[in-house]
This record gives sequence, C-alpha cells and structure tokens, in this order.
Amino acid sequence: MTRWVPTKKEKYGVAIYNYDARGEEELSLQIGDTAHILETYEGWYRGYRIRRKSKKGIFPACYIHLKDATVEGNGQKETVIPNELPLVQEVTTILREWASIWRELYVGDKREMFNTVRDLIYDLIEWRSQILSGTLPQDELQELKQKVTSKIDYGNKYLDLDLVVRDEDGNILDPEQTSTISLFLAHETASKQIEERIQEEQSQKQNIDLNRQAKFASTPSFALFVTLKNVVCKIGEDAEVLMSLYDPVESKFISENYLVRWSSSGLPKDIDRLNNLRAVFTDLGSKDLKREKISFVCQIVRVGRMELRDNNTRKLTFGLRRPFGVAVMDVSDIITGKVDDEDKQHFIPFQPVAGESDFLQTVINKVIAAKEVNHKGQGLWVTLKLLPGDIHQIRKDFPHLVDRSTAVPRKMGFPEIIMPGDVRNDIYVTLVQGDFEKGSKTTQKNVEVTMSVYDEDGKRLENVIFPGAGDEGVSEYKSVIYYQVKQPRWFETVKVAIPIEDVNRSHLRFTFRHRSSQDSKDKSEKIFALAFVKLMRYDGTTLRDGEHDLIVYKAETKKLEDSSIYLNLPATKLELEEKGYASTGKSMQNLGSCTISRDSFQISTLVCSTKLTQNVDLLGLLKWRSNTSLLQQNLRQLMKVDGGEVVKFLQDTLDALFNIMMENSDSDTFDTLVFDALVFIIGLIADRKFQHFNPVLETYIRKHFSATLAYTKLTTVLKNYVDNAEKLTEQLFRAMKALEYIFKFIVRSRVLFNQLYENKGEVDFMESLRDLFKSFNDMMNSNSENTVMVKGAALKYLPTIVNDVKLVFDPKELSKLFTEFILKVPQGRLLRQKLHCLIDIVHSDLFTQHDCRDILLPLMTEQLKLHLENQEELEACCQLLSNILEVLYRKDVGPTQRHVQIIMEKLLRTVNRTVISMGRDSELIGSFVASMTAILRQMEDYHYAHLINTFGKMRSDVVDFLMETFIMFKDLIGKNVYPADWVIMNMMQNKVFLRAINQYAAVLNKKFLDQTNFELQLWNNYFHLAVAFLTQESLQLENFSSDKRAKIFQKYQDMRRTIGFEIRDMWYNLGPHKIKLIPEMVGPMLEMTLVPEIELRKATIPIFFDMMQCEFHYTRSFQRFENEIITKLDHEVEGGRGDEQYKVLFDKILLEHCRKHKYLAKSGENFVTLVVRLMERLLDYRTIMHDESKENRMSCTVNVLNFYKEIEREEMYIRYLYKLCDLHKECDNYTEAAYTLLLHAKLLKWSEEACAAHLTQRDGYQACTQGQLKDQLYQEIINYFDKGKMWEEAISLGKELTEQYENEMFDYEQLSDLLRKQAHFYESIVKVIRPKPDYFAVGYYGQGFPSFMRNKIFIYRGKEYERREDFEARLLTQFPNADKMKTTTSPGDDIKNSPGQYIQCFTVKPILELPPKFQSKPVSEQILSFYTINEVQKFQYSRPIRKGEKDPDNEFSNMWIERTTYVIAYKLPGILRWFEVVSVSMVEISPLENAIETMQLTNEKINNVVQRHLNDPNLPINPLSMLLNGIVDPAVMGGFTNYEKAFFTGKYMQEHPEDQDKIEKLKDLIAWQIPFLAEGIRIHGEKVTEALRPFHERLEACFKQLREKVEKQYGVKALQQPSAVDERRGCRPRSMVRSFTMPSSQRPLSVASVSSISSDNSPSRPGSDGFALEPLLPKKQHFKSQDKLDKDDLDKEKKDKKKEKRNSKHQEVFDKEFKAAEISLQPTEAVILSETISPLRPQRPKSQVLSVMTGDRRFSVSPSPPSATSGPPPITSRARMAFSLQIGSSMELNGMGCPERTDIPPPLPIKSNTGDYGNLMDNQDLTTPATPPPPPPHQRHLPPPLPSKTPPPPPPKATRKQTLIDSGIVQ
Repeated sequence: MTRWVPTKKEKYGVAIYNYDARGEEELSLQIGDTAHILETYEGWYRGYRIRRKSKKGIFPACYIHLKDATVEGNGQKETVIPNELPLVQEVTTILREWASIWRELYVGDKREMFNTVRDLIYDLIEWRSQILSGTLPQDELQELKQKVTSKIDYGNKYLDLDLVVRDEDGNILDPEQTSTISLFLAHETASKQIEERIQEEQSQKQNIDLNRQAKFASTPSFALFVTLKNVVCKIGEDAEVLMSLYDPVESKFISENYLVRWSSSGLPKDIDRLNNLRAVFTDLGSKDLKREKISFVCQIVRVGRMELRDNNTRKLTFGLRRPFGVAVMDVSDIITGKVDDEDKQHFIPFQPVAGESDFLQTVINKVIAAKEVNHKGQGLWVTLKLLPGDIHQIRKDFPHLVDRSTAVPRKMGFPEIIMPGDVRNDIYVTLVQGDFEKGSKTTQKNVEVTMSVYDEDGKRLENVIFPGAGDEGVSEYKSVIYYQVKQPRWFETVKVAIPIEDVNRSHLRFTFRHRSSQDSKDKSEKIFALAFVKLMRYDGTTLRDGEHDLIVYKAETKKLEDSSIYLNLPATKLELEEKGYASTGKSMQNLGSCTISRDSFQISTLVCSTKLTQNVDLLGLLKWRSNTSLLQQNLRQLMKVDGGEVVKFLQDTLDALFNIMMENSDSDTFDTLVFDALVFIIGLIADRKFQHFNPVLETYIRKHFSATLAYTKLTTVLKNYVDNAEKLTEQLFRAMKALEYIFKFIVRSRVLFNQLYENKGEVDFMESLRDLFKSFNDMMNSNSENTVMVKGAALKYLPTIVNDVKLVFDPKELSKLFTEFILKVPQGRLLRQKLHCLIDIVHSDLFTQHDCRDILLPLMTEQLKLHLENQEELEACCQLLSNILEVLYRKDVGPTQRHVQIIMEKLLRTVNRTVISMGRDSELIGSFVASMTAILRQMEDYHYAHLINTFGKMRSDVVDFLMETFIMFKDLIGKNVYPADWVIMNMMQNKVFLRAINQYAAVLNKKFLDQTNFELQLWNNYFHLAVAFLTQESLQLENFSSDKRAKIFQKYQDMRRTIGFEIRDMWYNLGPHKIKLIPEMVGPMLEMTLVPEIELRKATIPIFFDMMQCEFHYTRSFQRFENEIITKLDHEVEGGRGDEQYKVLFDKILLEHCRKHKYLAKSGENFVTLVVRLMERLLDYRTIMHDESKENRMSCTVNVLNFYKEIEREEMYIRYLYKLCDLHKECDNYTEAAYTLLLHAKLLKWSEEACAAHLTQRDGYQACTQGQLKDQLYQEIINYFDKGKMWEEAISLGKELTEQYENEMFDYEQLSDLLRKQAHFYESIVKVIRPKPDYFAVGYYGQGFPSFMRNKIFIYRGKEYERREDFEARLLTQFPNADKMKTTTSPGDDIKNSPGQYIQCFTVKPILELPPKFQSKPVSEQILSFYTINEVQKFQYSRPIRKGEKDPDNEFSNMWIERTTYVIAYKLPGILRWFEVVSVSMVEISPLENAIETMQLTNEKINNVVQRHLNDPNLPINPLSMLLNGIVDPAVMGGFTNYEKAFFTGKYMQEHPEDQDKIEKLKDLIAWQIPFLAEGIRIHGEKVTEALRPFHERLEACFKQLREKVEKQYGVKALQQPSAVDERRGCRPRSMVRSFTMPSSQRPLSVASVSSISSDNSPSRPGSDGFALEPLLPKKQHFKSQDKLDKDDLDKEKKDKKKEKRNSKHQEVFDKEFKAAEISLQPTEAVILSETISPLRPQRPKSQVLSVMTGDRRFSVSPSPPSATSGPPPITSRARMAFSLQIGSSMELNGMGCPERTDIPPPLPIKSNTGDYGNLMDNQDLTTPATPPPPPPHQRHLPPPLPSKTPPPPPPKATRKQTLIDSGIVQ
C-alpha cells in the first residue's frame, strides 16, 4: 500500500480555485492562499496555509499552482521562502491588504474610493506580472520598480494605511539596522514624495502634469519634438518645406531649419521617409521658456519655373527657388507645458504669398498679426511634444521617439549650459537684404544670390553649407528669387560647418546674377557682381557676430571668379572706412580691377564654436609667450572675457596660467595676477551655466596639472590676502568662494612635489599652513565691520578644504586648528554660519576619526548647549546634533561610547527642555524629538546609571530631571509629534521610551521610596506616564489588521504587557505610601486594566482590591475608591473601553480576593456586584449608542439612568436624563422629552436652597436656587407638552406654576402670560383634532437580542397616522436579521432559547381609565377622547377561537373570543414611547357574550351618528346612508338573524340554561335597535337629496319590514326626549371649523367639527376587536384576525384569499377614483375634516364600494403645508399609492360624508425610506414574506465535486459573468 511521501520540489504553491473542506482532515482554500506543502499522495497534497500554520490538512494538487521557493530547516522546523524579488512579495502582501479594504468600500457603497482603489490594484497586478515575466531590460525594470513603490506608497496614504519607508533602491528599511535620525529623515522624505504624488494624481484630473513640471525644472535644457505628418498644399512643382522656431516679438528665427524636400506628386522626395519625418529642435533653455511667444514657422519655397502660370511652349527656365507661402502656429503653450498631448495632430493653416514681391519674412509677420487665415483647407499636419534634457539624454530617455534617423535642428547659438565634450564649429550666415540698380534693363532685376566657401587659393570647399537639418551639405547655396524687386529681403539662414584647421584660410563668396524666365535668355545671363567676407580677422580672432554691410564689387566675370584679385580688397564698408576710403559717393570707386558698385548687400553671421574665439584678450593670454610685454595686461583683461569663451578653452587657459607662474618662479611679479585669474576661472565654474565643467576641472587637477611649486606661491598670496583682509575685502571674498579648488591645487602641487623630492620642505609647508590658519584666526578675531562678509565666507568655505588638506597634514592638528578657528568667532555674531561650519566639519572625514572627535566633540557640545539654552538658531543646532548622532551610530568610526556619554552629560537635559518649551506647531519639533530619541537609543545601560550620578549630591536636581522627563514623555505620547501613519518611527520611539521609563523607574525604587525621600508628585507622574504609554493609540494591537498586528508583535512584542507588569510591581513597592495615591490613581489604573490583553488584565485587576484594602485599613470603608471607580467607569466605557470579558474577569478576580478577606467579604461582594451590574448596563448602552435605532438607544439610556437612581448617584442620573431628552428631541418626541425633563424637575424643591453644580448640568440654565431652576424647567416642559399636543398635562403643570406665581413669587406678569397660555390650551382641547396613535405589542424572542429586550414583550405607542405595516417595517430595519413571527400566540421555549431573533407584532387596544372627575357626567366627546389613548396602562388583544364542530349554517354559535390584557410598567405616554409588559392575563368570552357586546356597540354607533346629525344639521349624509343601508337592507342582511339562528333556539336553551338572562339582554338590545334606526331614517329623510330619494324609499321599505318583525318578536321600545342638560349642550353650534395656529410652527391646521368624533367604543382594528362588528357586515365577509395562520380552519383561509382578491378590486376602483381626483387638487381650499383622523380600518362593505364607484367623483382636497411638529404631513408624489388607499376622512364624496370612521386611514407620514411603503395591500395578512423571493440562480461553473479516493480533476475556469447565488431560498 502506497503512503504519503514527503515532497522534495513541490514545496510552495498558490491556490487557483476555492476549495471547501468536506471533512475534518481536509483544508479549505481560497483563491490566492499560499500553501506550504509537506507531503503528497495520488494527486493530493498535505500541508498548511502560510497565513495559518496551526491547521494542517489535505487538499487536491490540481487546485494548486506551484512556485519556486527556498526551503530552510527540515522536519518540524522546515520553512519556505518564495524565490521572488522582495518587491514582488511586497506587492503581493499589499494587494491582499488592499483587497479586503476594497471589499469594505464596495459594501459601504463608497463609489469614488472603490474605483480609485480598483485602478490602483489593476496597475499593481499588471506591473507585478511585468516584473515576474523577467523580460524587462535592467533600466526599464529599475524605472518600473520606482513606479511600483510610488504607487504602493500613494495607495497606502489614500487608504490611510501606514507609511512605508525605503532606502534609495526602494527596499523597505529595517528600523533595527537604521539610525533614528536616518529613519526620521526617511519618513520625512517619504511623506513629501507621497504629498507630491497625491498632487500629481489630483493634477492629472486637472490635466496639469506636475511630474513633468518637476522634470523640466530639474533639467537645464529641453527640446521640441516635431513629426511632420502631411503637407496638404497644391503646389504643382517640387518644393522645399523649411520649418523652424521663430520669436515673433523680436522678429527673428531662433533655431536652424528643418528641411524636407517635397515632390510635385505630393509626397516627400525621399519616399523611404514617408512616415518618418521627425525632427527634434534641441538646446532650448529657460530663457526660451520666458519668451513672450514662440511660433513654429514653416516656409514653403517651390523649385521650378519663374511663374507657375507660364505654361506656354517656349522653353522655360527650371530650378528657380521661388516664394510660395508660409504656415505659422503659436507653440508657446506647448513649450511652457500648459498643453501636452503627443498624439494630437495639429493643423497649421497655409498662407500663400500675395504677389511676387511679397517677402516670406513679411508674410510670416502678417500671419502672426492676423487672427484668421483663409487657408481653404491647405496646410500642414504635425504632432508636437516637449522633451526634457539635451540630445544625448533624449536619445536615452525617448528611444521610441528619437533615433539616429531623426533630424536635429539646433538652436542658433550655444545652449544655456555648455557640456564639456560638446565640440562645435558652426557659423550661421543669414542673407539679410540687398539693393540692386536695374542698370541697362527696362525693369528691375530678378536677383539670385549664390553663396559658396573658398580658401585663399581659390579652391571651393565642397559640401560645407547646410540649408537645414535633415538635408545633405551643398557646395553652393542659391537664394530665393523675388521677381523684379529692387530691394529684395531674404532673411534666409544657412549653417556653414568648416573643419577647424581650414577656418583661418577660408572666406565666404556671394555672387549675384539676374535670372530670366526663358531658358534661352537665362543661359546668357552672367554674374554681374560679387561680395565676400573672410572668416578670420587679421588679429587671429573669428569674424564678429552681427550684421555685416558687404561691398558689392563689379568686374568682368573672369576677374570676379579669381580670388587672388579680390581677396586683398576690403570686404565690408567698415573695413573700407578703416582703410581710409569714403564708402559713399556718386561715382563708383575703382579699386584695382574691380569697381565698387552702388548696389548694397547685407548679411549677418553668428559663430558657434568651441574652438574659435572672437576674444583678443583670451587669444593674447593663450599665446602669451609671443608677446610677454602685454602679459600683465592680458591677465587683467582675462577677468572681462565672457565665461563661455574661457570655459571652452579651460585646459589651455589653466596651462597658460600655471606656466606663467612656473616660468617666473623666482619672482612674484605675476603671482597675484595669476591667483586672481585662477579665482576668476574657479568662480566661473561654480556658475550654473558651466557647472558641468566641474568634472573637467577635477580631471585637470588630477591628470594634467603639473606645477610642483605652485603650492608655495598660492599659499603666500592667499595668506597675504587674509592678512590684509580690510584692504582687499573684495579679492579675499572671491578667493574664499574658490577656496576648495585653490586648496585642491595646493595639495596636488604638494603631493607632486613630494613624489619628486621625497618630503623635502615638509616643515616649511606645515608651518605655512599653520600661519595661514593663524591669519584666519586673527581675521575672525578682529572687530572690523568691513570684514563681516569675509568672515561669513571663511566659515562657509573653510571646511571644504578638510578632506584634501588631511592628505598632507596631521588630522589631529587640523582638528585643533579648526577648534581654535571656531573659538575665535566673535560672541553673538555669525551664529548660523558658525553652526553650519561645524555641520560641514561633522560631514568631513575628520569627524569619522576617533582621536579627531576627541578634540572636536567637546567644542561642539559646548556650542550647542550655549545656543540651545539661549534658543538661538534652533534649526542649525538640531541639524548639527542630528549629524553628530548619525556619525556616532555608524559602525566604521571607532569606539563611540565615550562620545555618547559626553553628549548625554552635556546635552540630554538641554534637549529635553528645548522639546518641552517648543510648540507642537513648530517645524523643528519632529527633528528635536528624533535627536532626543537617538540620544536615548544610543545610550547603554551604564550610561543611564552614570547620568543620575552626574547630578551629584543635589537630590532636587535628580527630582527635577525626572519630573521634566516624565512630563515630556507623557506629553509626547499623548500628543504624538509624528503622524499616525509613521508607524515605524512611532514604534521605534515607543521602544526607546519604554527602556528609558524602566531605567528611570529603577531610580525611583532606589532613591525615592523610603520614608525620608518619598516624592509623591514624582511617583504620581510616573504612574500617569506609564499608563499613558500603555493606553496610547499606537500600541492597541487589537485595533489593527491581522497583518499589521503580526508585524508589530514579531518585532516589538506587546509592549503594553511589559510596562503593565512594571506598573503593577511599582504599585506594590509603594507599601504604606499607597494611600497617598488613592483615589487619584483609580482612574489611570482603571484605564490600564481595561486594555484588552488578558494576561495584563489578570495581573493588574488585583490592584483594585489592594486599593480597597488600603483605604479600608485607614478609614474602615472604601467609599472614595467606590465613588471614583463608578464615575471613571462610566466615562471609560462610554469612550469605548471595556468588554464582556473584562466584566467577567473583574467579577471573578475581585470576588475571589474579597471573599478571602476577613472584613471585606460582605461589603466587597456588594461593591463587585454593583460594579458588574453597572458595567452590564454601560456596555449595552455603548453597544447601542452607535446603533442607528434611536429607540434602542433610548431603552439603554433609561436602563442606565434607572440604575444610577437606584444607587443614588444623582449627578450621573441627571446626566443620562439629558441624554435621553436629547434623543427624544432628535426624533421630535416632544411629549416624551417633556416627561423626561419632568424627572429632573421632580428632584428640585420650590425653595431658595442653593443649586448644586450637578443639578444644573446644562449651559442653558442660569439658576442660583432650586426654585429658579424648577421654574425654568417647568416653562420648557410646558412648551414641549404643547408641541406634543398634551395640553391636559401642560395645564396641570401650569396650575402648579400658577400657584407659585400667585402666592409665593407674586410675579403677576409671568402669571398673566401663563394664564393666557392655559386658556389657549383649554380651547385647543375642545377645538383641535388630535391624531390618535395606535398601540402595538412587540415580543422579542431568541438569544440574538440584547439582554434588555430578550424574551420580553413591550407595548409601543405608534407615531401619528402610523399603520402596523409601517411600524413593522421600522422594527425590521432595526433588526435586519430578525424573522417576523406569523402567529400571535406566545412562542415556546425552543424559540426563546434559539440563537436567532424573532419578532412578534400586533395591534392592541388601550383600555380607557377615565379620571374620577369625569365619571357619570355628561362630558364632551372631544374632552374624553384624550383619555382613550393617553394615560393608559392596560391594553387588550382579542382573537377568535372556535370550539366544537363548525356549523355550516351559522358560524357564530361556536365562535369564542380569547381576550388578553397586558399591563405595562408605567403609563403611556411617558419617558419612552414604549414600556415593558409586567403582567399578562387572559379571559375567554362566549359566543353569546360576544353577540351582546357587538349589539351594544352597533346601537351606540347608530345613536352617536344620529346625535351628531341632530347637533349639526350641516353634516354630510353619506356616512349615515351607508350605516343604515348596511343594517336594514335585506340584500346584505346578515346581522342579528345569525344570532337568532345560533342562540334563540330550543336546542341552545336546553344546552345552556344558565344563559337565559343573557339571551333576554340580547333580545332587549335587538329591540332597542329599532328606535335608533327609526330616528336615523327620519333624519335621513329630512336631509336626502332628490337624486337619492329612490335610495331612501328603498331604505324605508326595508326598515318597515324589519321593524314589523322585531316589534312583533321582541317588543316595542321608545326613545325619551333629550334632557335639559342635553338641550343645553345640544344648542351649541357644533361645526366649528376654524384656523388654528400651533405656537411652534406658525401655520393653520385643519380642524374638523367637534361633534364628528365618534365614541371610542367602536373597534380599533380588524384583528383587535374588529370581529365584533362583523355580524353586521355583508354575510359572506368573514372577519380577519391577525392570528389567521393559527390554522383553525382551512375554509377560512380560502375565503380570506377570495376576500383579498375582492379587496384588491376595491383598491383598483379607489385608485382610479383618486387618480381622477389628483388632477383637481385645489391648493387654496381648506381641508374639511368631516371624520376623525384615525388609522383604524375594518373591511369595507360592498355597499360602500358601490357608493364610491357610483359617486360623482368630485374630490376637493387641499394638501396643507408641511409642519415640523404635528398634523398629517403633505402628500408627496412618492406616497401616491399609499394615498389612494386613504381617502375618506379628508374629503367629501358626492356631498356625503364617508360611512365609517374606521374605514380608511388618513395619509401616511412621509418616511425617509421608500422601503417603508413596501407593503401597502389593504389586508393585514401576516404571511407576506419580508423579502420577495430572488430570481433563480444562474448556472455557474464551480469546482467539481470531489470523490473520496481519487483526486479531483481541476475545476473549469469560472465564467467571467459573476453570478450571485442566494443560498437558502429555493423557488
């Protein structure tokens, strides 16, 4: 049998599918999990997930993709390390971390962040795969790594993750191997880079590429890259397209031309370059960026006939260059970087020349001036892009754009920065203009200029003229011909490039010829004139730049071609004058065989050469030997030469200078001049323009310099300057700036000398240097004001010589010289320069040598101490200190302990004080804290011991030092100076602080514990600091992601445990001193024990017992401790600390300790129980406070405040009262807010007693006495009762206040106000209709609910107009996971003990408890109606139950009622909108009693309606019609005939002889119905309209039959006349509809007639007592109970379903009705409320539906304006469907009132959530599922099922279409 085999190569892999374990032995995998594979067997692997090593298991091999890895160790200790670049591993972990956050963003619907993170993740995945592919070249890989790290850093910042710090190569820094200062600087740099990166990301959105701007800022030159895509131009001949850059302001070209030859066929001449016409205009610099405008100009010159129109047969001249037109585009935006789109093709419109005499330059200027060009679609198509760098850089950076075939037109002239190695020798020649006589011709000439280059022997130089980049060199260049123009202006520039050795022999020759359009004539035309100019002047310098007015010579053609004839003649008008000829004059002057013509011709030239100079002085110096007499002058003149010229000849110039010095070594005639010249040259190279020549100078010193004696001369001159500083300030200042290189020359010279003469003259040399330093010291010491600049320069530049001088001079002595030099700086002067000088010394090699440091460090620490104490130049001080510490951290600088000790002794305290005194907003605070941390980190244990000893015998010094340190540490921990995402820095700081705290704690134990030396404040500070350290944010590991937690734990462990144990030990060490720290330390200790680290808790909770014991020992109680812990616990738990585990541990540990104690057993146990109970409530409260549900928050708040009331903690009780009040106000529960405030008011007396601070916890109350505060509270409470329409309550409080105002305070003004309010309240009671809320019973079953709700029933007071469906929806949004129970019976234990959440909800009916004063008195219904729904404590719920067999003919005979009564803890409304049920009782009502109740109700109802009509003749008749019809019409007759069948039978009487009385009572009630009906029909007859007369007659006929029958069977009853009281009450007009304004909202409320309020005995809802009316409804309609699914009867269900269908039809009818009504909404009318606004609605009878359908359909509705506080809100379009169900009460239908007040509720309040309207069906069926069933799941490819033995095949790839499978719902 085969067995599991350890794997050899298959060690590491990644899951590529999800795998769900199907047994204990298997391991579940998710895509992306990495696995360590241990063994293999038949297609299975065994191993573990690398992220969870403890669980091993097996998994199929085909689910794993194997990767290379290195295996370390074996057996149990085997580990795998993936063979991937560290960066790839980093990207992998980052992607995993981001992915989980990304998911949360999706769940939280944070769209924008989600999309950003998605893009980041996609980029990283893409780049990761590129790195892994291994196909990238090294430089691209480097660049990609850079991109990856910056993307990671940006993403981390964006997601608020930790900052990652890296070294230069992008690898993460290891804090253990990095010095504190480096770590701090790395963090700073990383933060800055990320900020830049963020700006970049933002600016990309705004199309500003900051990265690009930075690139251009860092490079001195850049280039414009141009691709010519096409020339769309009808030319008809070959052409030259010349492109260049042009400055329109100065009207001059600034670059060479880029020339493309275009053929007549419309394609480039060189067809190979068809799609490759690219040029890069280089050498642009910052000056070009600053130009106001730059244009890209293209000139088109056709090459062919003289005139395009000439096409006659005569032979025409060809090959003439003629102007054709120009195209111009402004490229300023592209060059300044405002526009950058390399793919955009720009169209440059073409402007043809107007006439033959139109010069191209003129046309260019015209086009630039004009706004529009009429181009007719002709022009050029180009793309443009600006590239940074010079041409070499560009070729390297943009190889895809610029290759060897790309043309390179350069800028005319040198770039701003000349690179060493850039050899050029170009002369730009521009043909400017001419003026030619017509001579013998009748018209002006067509002049063509031909230019060529000849040497002095008359030999032409071939191919040295370049008309444009991208084109070959030519030997002669022909100008454009302007037709018959006397003064042609060409402005054509060409480049002449001649080998350097030929320049002095060459000249430019220009010949002029007239061109004819006909070939025959043209051939006979000869050259008519000539001009020339030599390239080298007589003095050996090159032709000057600028314009040259050339002399035009005439002669025979032969002579003109002979250079020997004309070369001796003057070439320019200037030369002519110099030679003494007059250049003007009428007659042509004859010079030899040539005549000077009157014609004129101008050119301009520009020399761009690194080999030729136009400077005489420089040439004189370079050739100094030829004329030594001029040497001094030449040396002086050198300072005036342009830098560019000197730099070009750097080596030659330096050679000349040192040769002069060496060849005059015995005299010092030229020494100072040579020294100055040298300083001048060094100064030049320091200039940015020539900075690239630094290496050239270095190379020269290293390789070419050979003046062995120069050092003495240079030292002498320098010393002389320093000695005479006051006179030679200027020269010395310049010399100082060049000091570094002067010393490089001195040292090199000395080294060369040593090599030659073996250390000869060593002593002299050393002495000379000492003298030089002495001179410097003397100069520093002088008080002269003139030399301040020079002193500053000396401090700045002297350190630069160290590394060179060290080679030839003893370093220790050098250190001493520098020490003296620094000490000579005048007190209080040049501080910054001095400190920077010290910084430079620290950076030098001197400071890395141990013995030199011995000399320098004491000086530096003294200086630092001085300046830090004086708060001077803090930035420089900090930099110096950082740099010193940085060097001392290095391993290669010798022993450093002694030096760390010096810093510690001298500076630690000073630095601490600096940190303490520095504000958090200071920019330097971070650096100083880093320096302080660095000192502490670099101190070893013996340093700490030594530190305390340095304070000597002065005990107070140690105390002060420790105090300062503790306070500073606590401050730094509490308000960290570093951002939270600098985790590495913060953890490093914590580690260092922890060590320091522990070291200092040892000092406390040693020196300050005994009775004589005990320092209370010091110990107090220690504990506060240690607790602050322990509780700081950055150490709370449980708040971090698992990855971050693991990383920190691995590196630093849990520091909280370390310090916690230390605190515990320190506390126990205190012994008898403990009592001094109680109760102050209770809070901090509590904070510590609340940290969720179990070991820490176990170790530190016993401290509480110790405190109790300690206080008990001294005071025989622990009251102070108890008070403190309760107050602090409240604060801490609310702040988010504490949990269930803490409660259990606290309970267990303290109880154990207390029980063992002799005296604390009882009181201690009580205390622990108390605290645990408090904690339970506080934890509930905290959990719920973040809950969206304000109801739950209110419940918890009440629990907590009741607890505080119970333990008599008044101030805490009041604090929570106000929290509750605020919650109520947020929900507009003004009534409840009033009751809550009333609890505070009840704590106060009407007295002059002073008000304790805790009683006035609110800022709003300004009260000195309890009476005043109570008065203020009452005012506010009355105001809230008014807003909540609880006027009865407001009145009773008002009475109490009235009593005070009238008889105690005598404040009649307040009294009158109050009485006016009272009057207003009384009036409101009678005249304003108040919405009646429903009451709902809610049971919360299951262990899933919080403890205060679990398995309890509550009665809720609904909101105004809130229906049960909406209330339920509201409940279920609070508990989205809860199941809604389908029954109303009490659930069994199985549900109560299940882990889920089950909610039961049904409507209950409040039971009226009428105040005694109203009992048995005739009281207005409006007054009584308040008590039907307020001040209620009992509620009823009734449900039908059937006993015995069902009677098919009569279902009433065995229909019993089960009536449950609920009693709640307090009356509603109260301080909450709900209270818990405290008792439940149940009775059963027999069918007969039910029938009696029903008949009573019906009779009362008829009586009420009749009374209302008697009292108010204006009432609409419609409700009355409906009511009467429903009772008397035999068609719907189902009423008491059912009772007759059920109860008035012999059979029933035999079975129930005891019911005889009840049957008589029922008969009596039936008989009494007739007179009520009669009165109703009488009124109906009086009021009925003619249209309804037939309906009334039918009513009368039906009633007649009914009356006969009843009177015959049950006797005749008659109504009494109304009594006097009734008369009195009845005579008041009852329909008092008026406008009523609420005090809060200032708006009219609709008020209905007072008499329209029916008695409250009508049923509250179908399902409460609704069935009681059913017998009077249509026969086939059965009552619906909420307990429908009790499954008593299947028939009932079927009927219900039919009924639902019927209902929905009714609803459609209503919808139609209402849609018609919506159109005619009249906003101006008032709403007439003819019915009570009540949400109770039983089924609607058929007759009513008919009447609605047949009605006139005229609705008049006016929505009232919205109100903040009360009244039904306006109907919005969102609630349309809801509205359509709820007409009735607020509109008139066909002039009649709606039939029953219980039919249709008024409109819904507006909800914030559309989901609340989810269930608007007219039935109250509880079977509707909470969510609709989902669509069937789509097919999805999942990994295959796994057989038990054979390994599974790999799963197919999941399809791209992601499908959602809603588990558990099957359709």
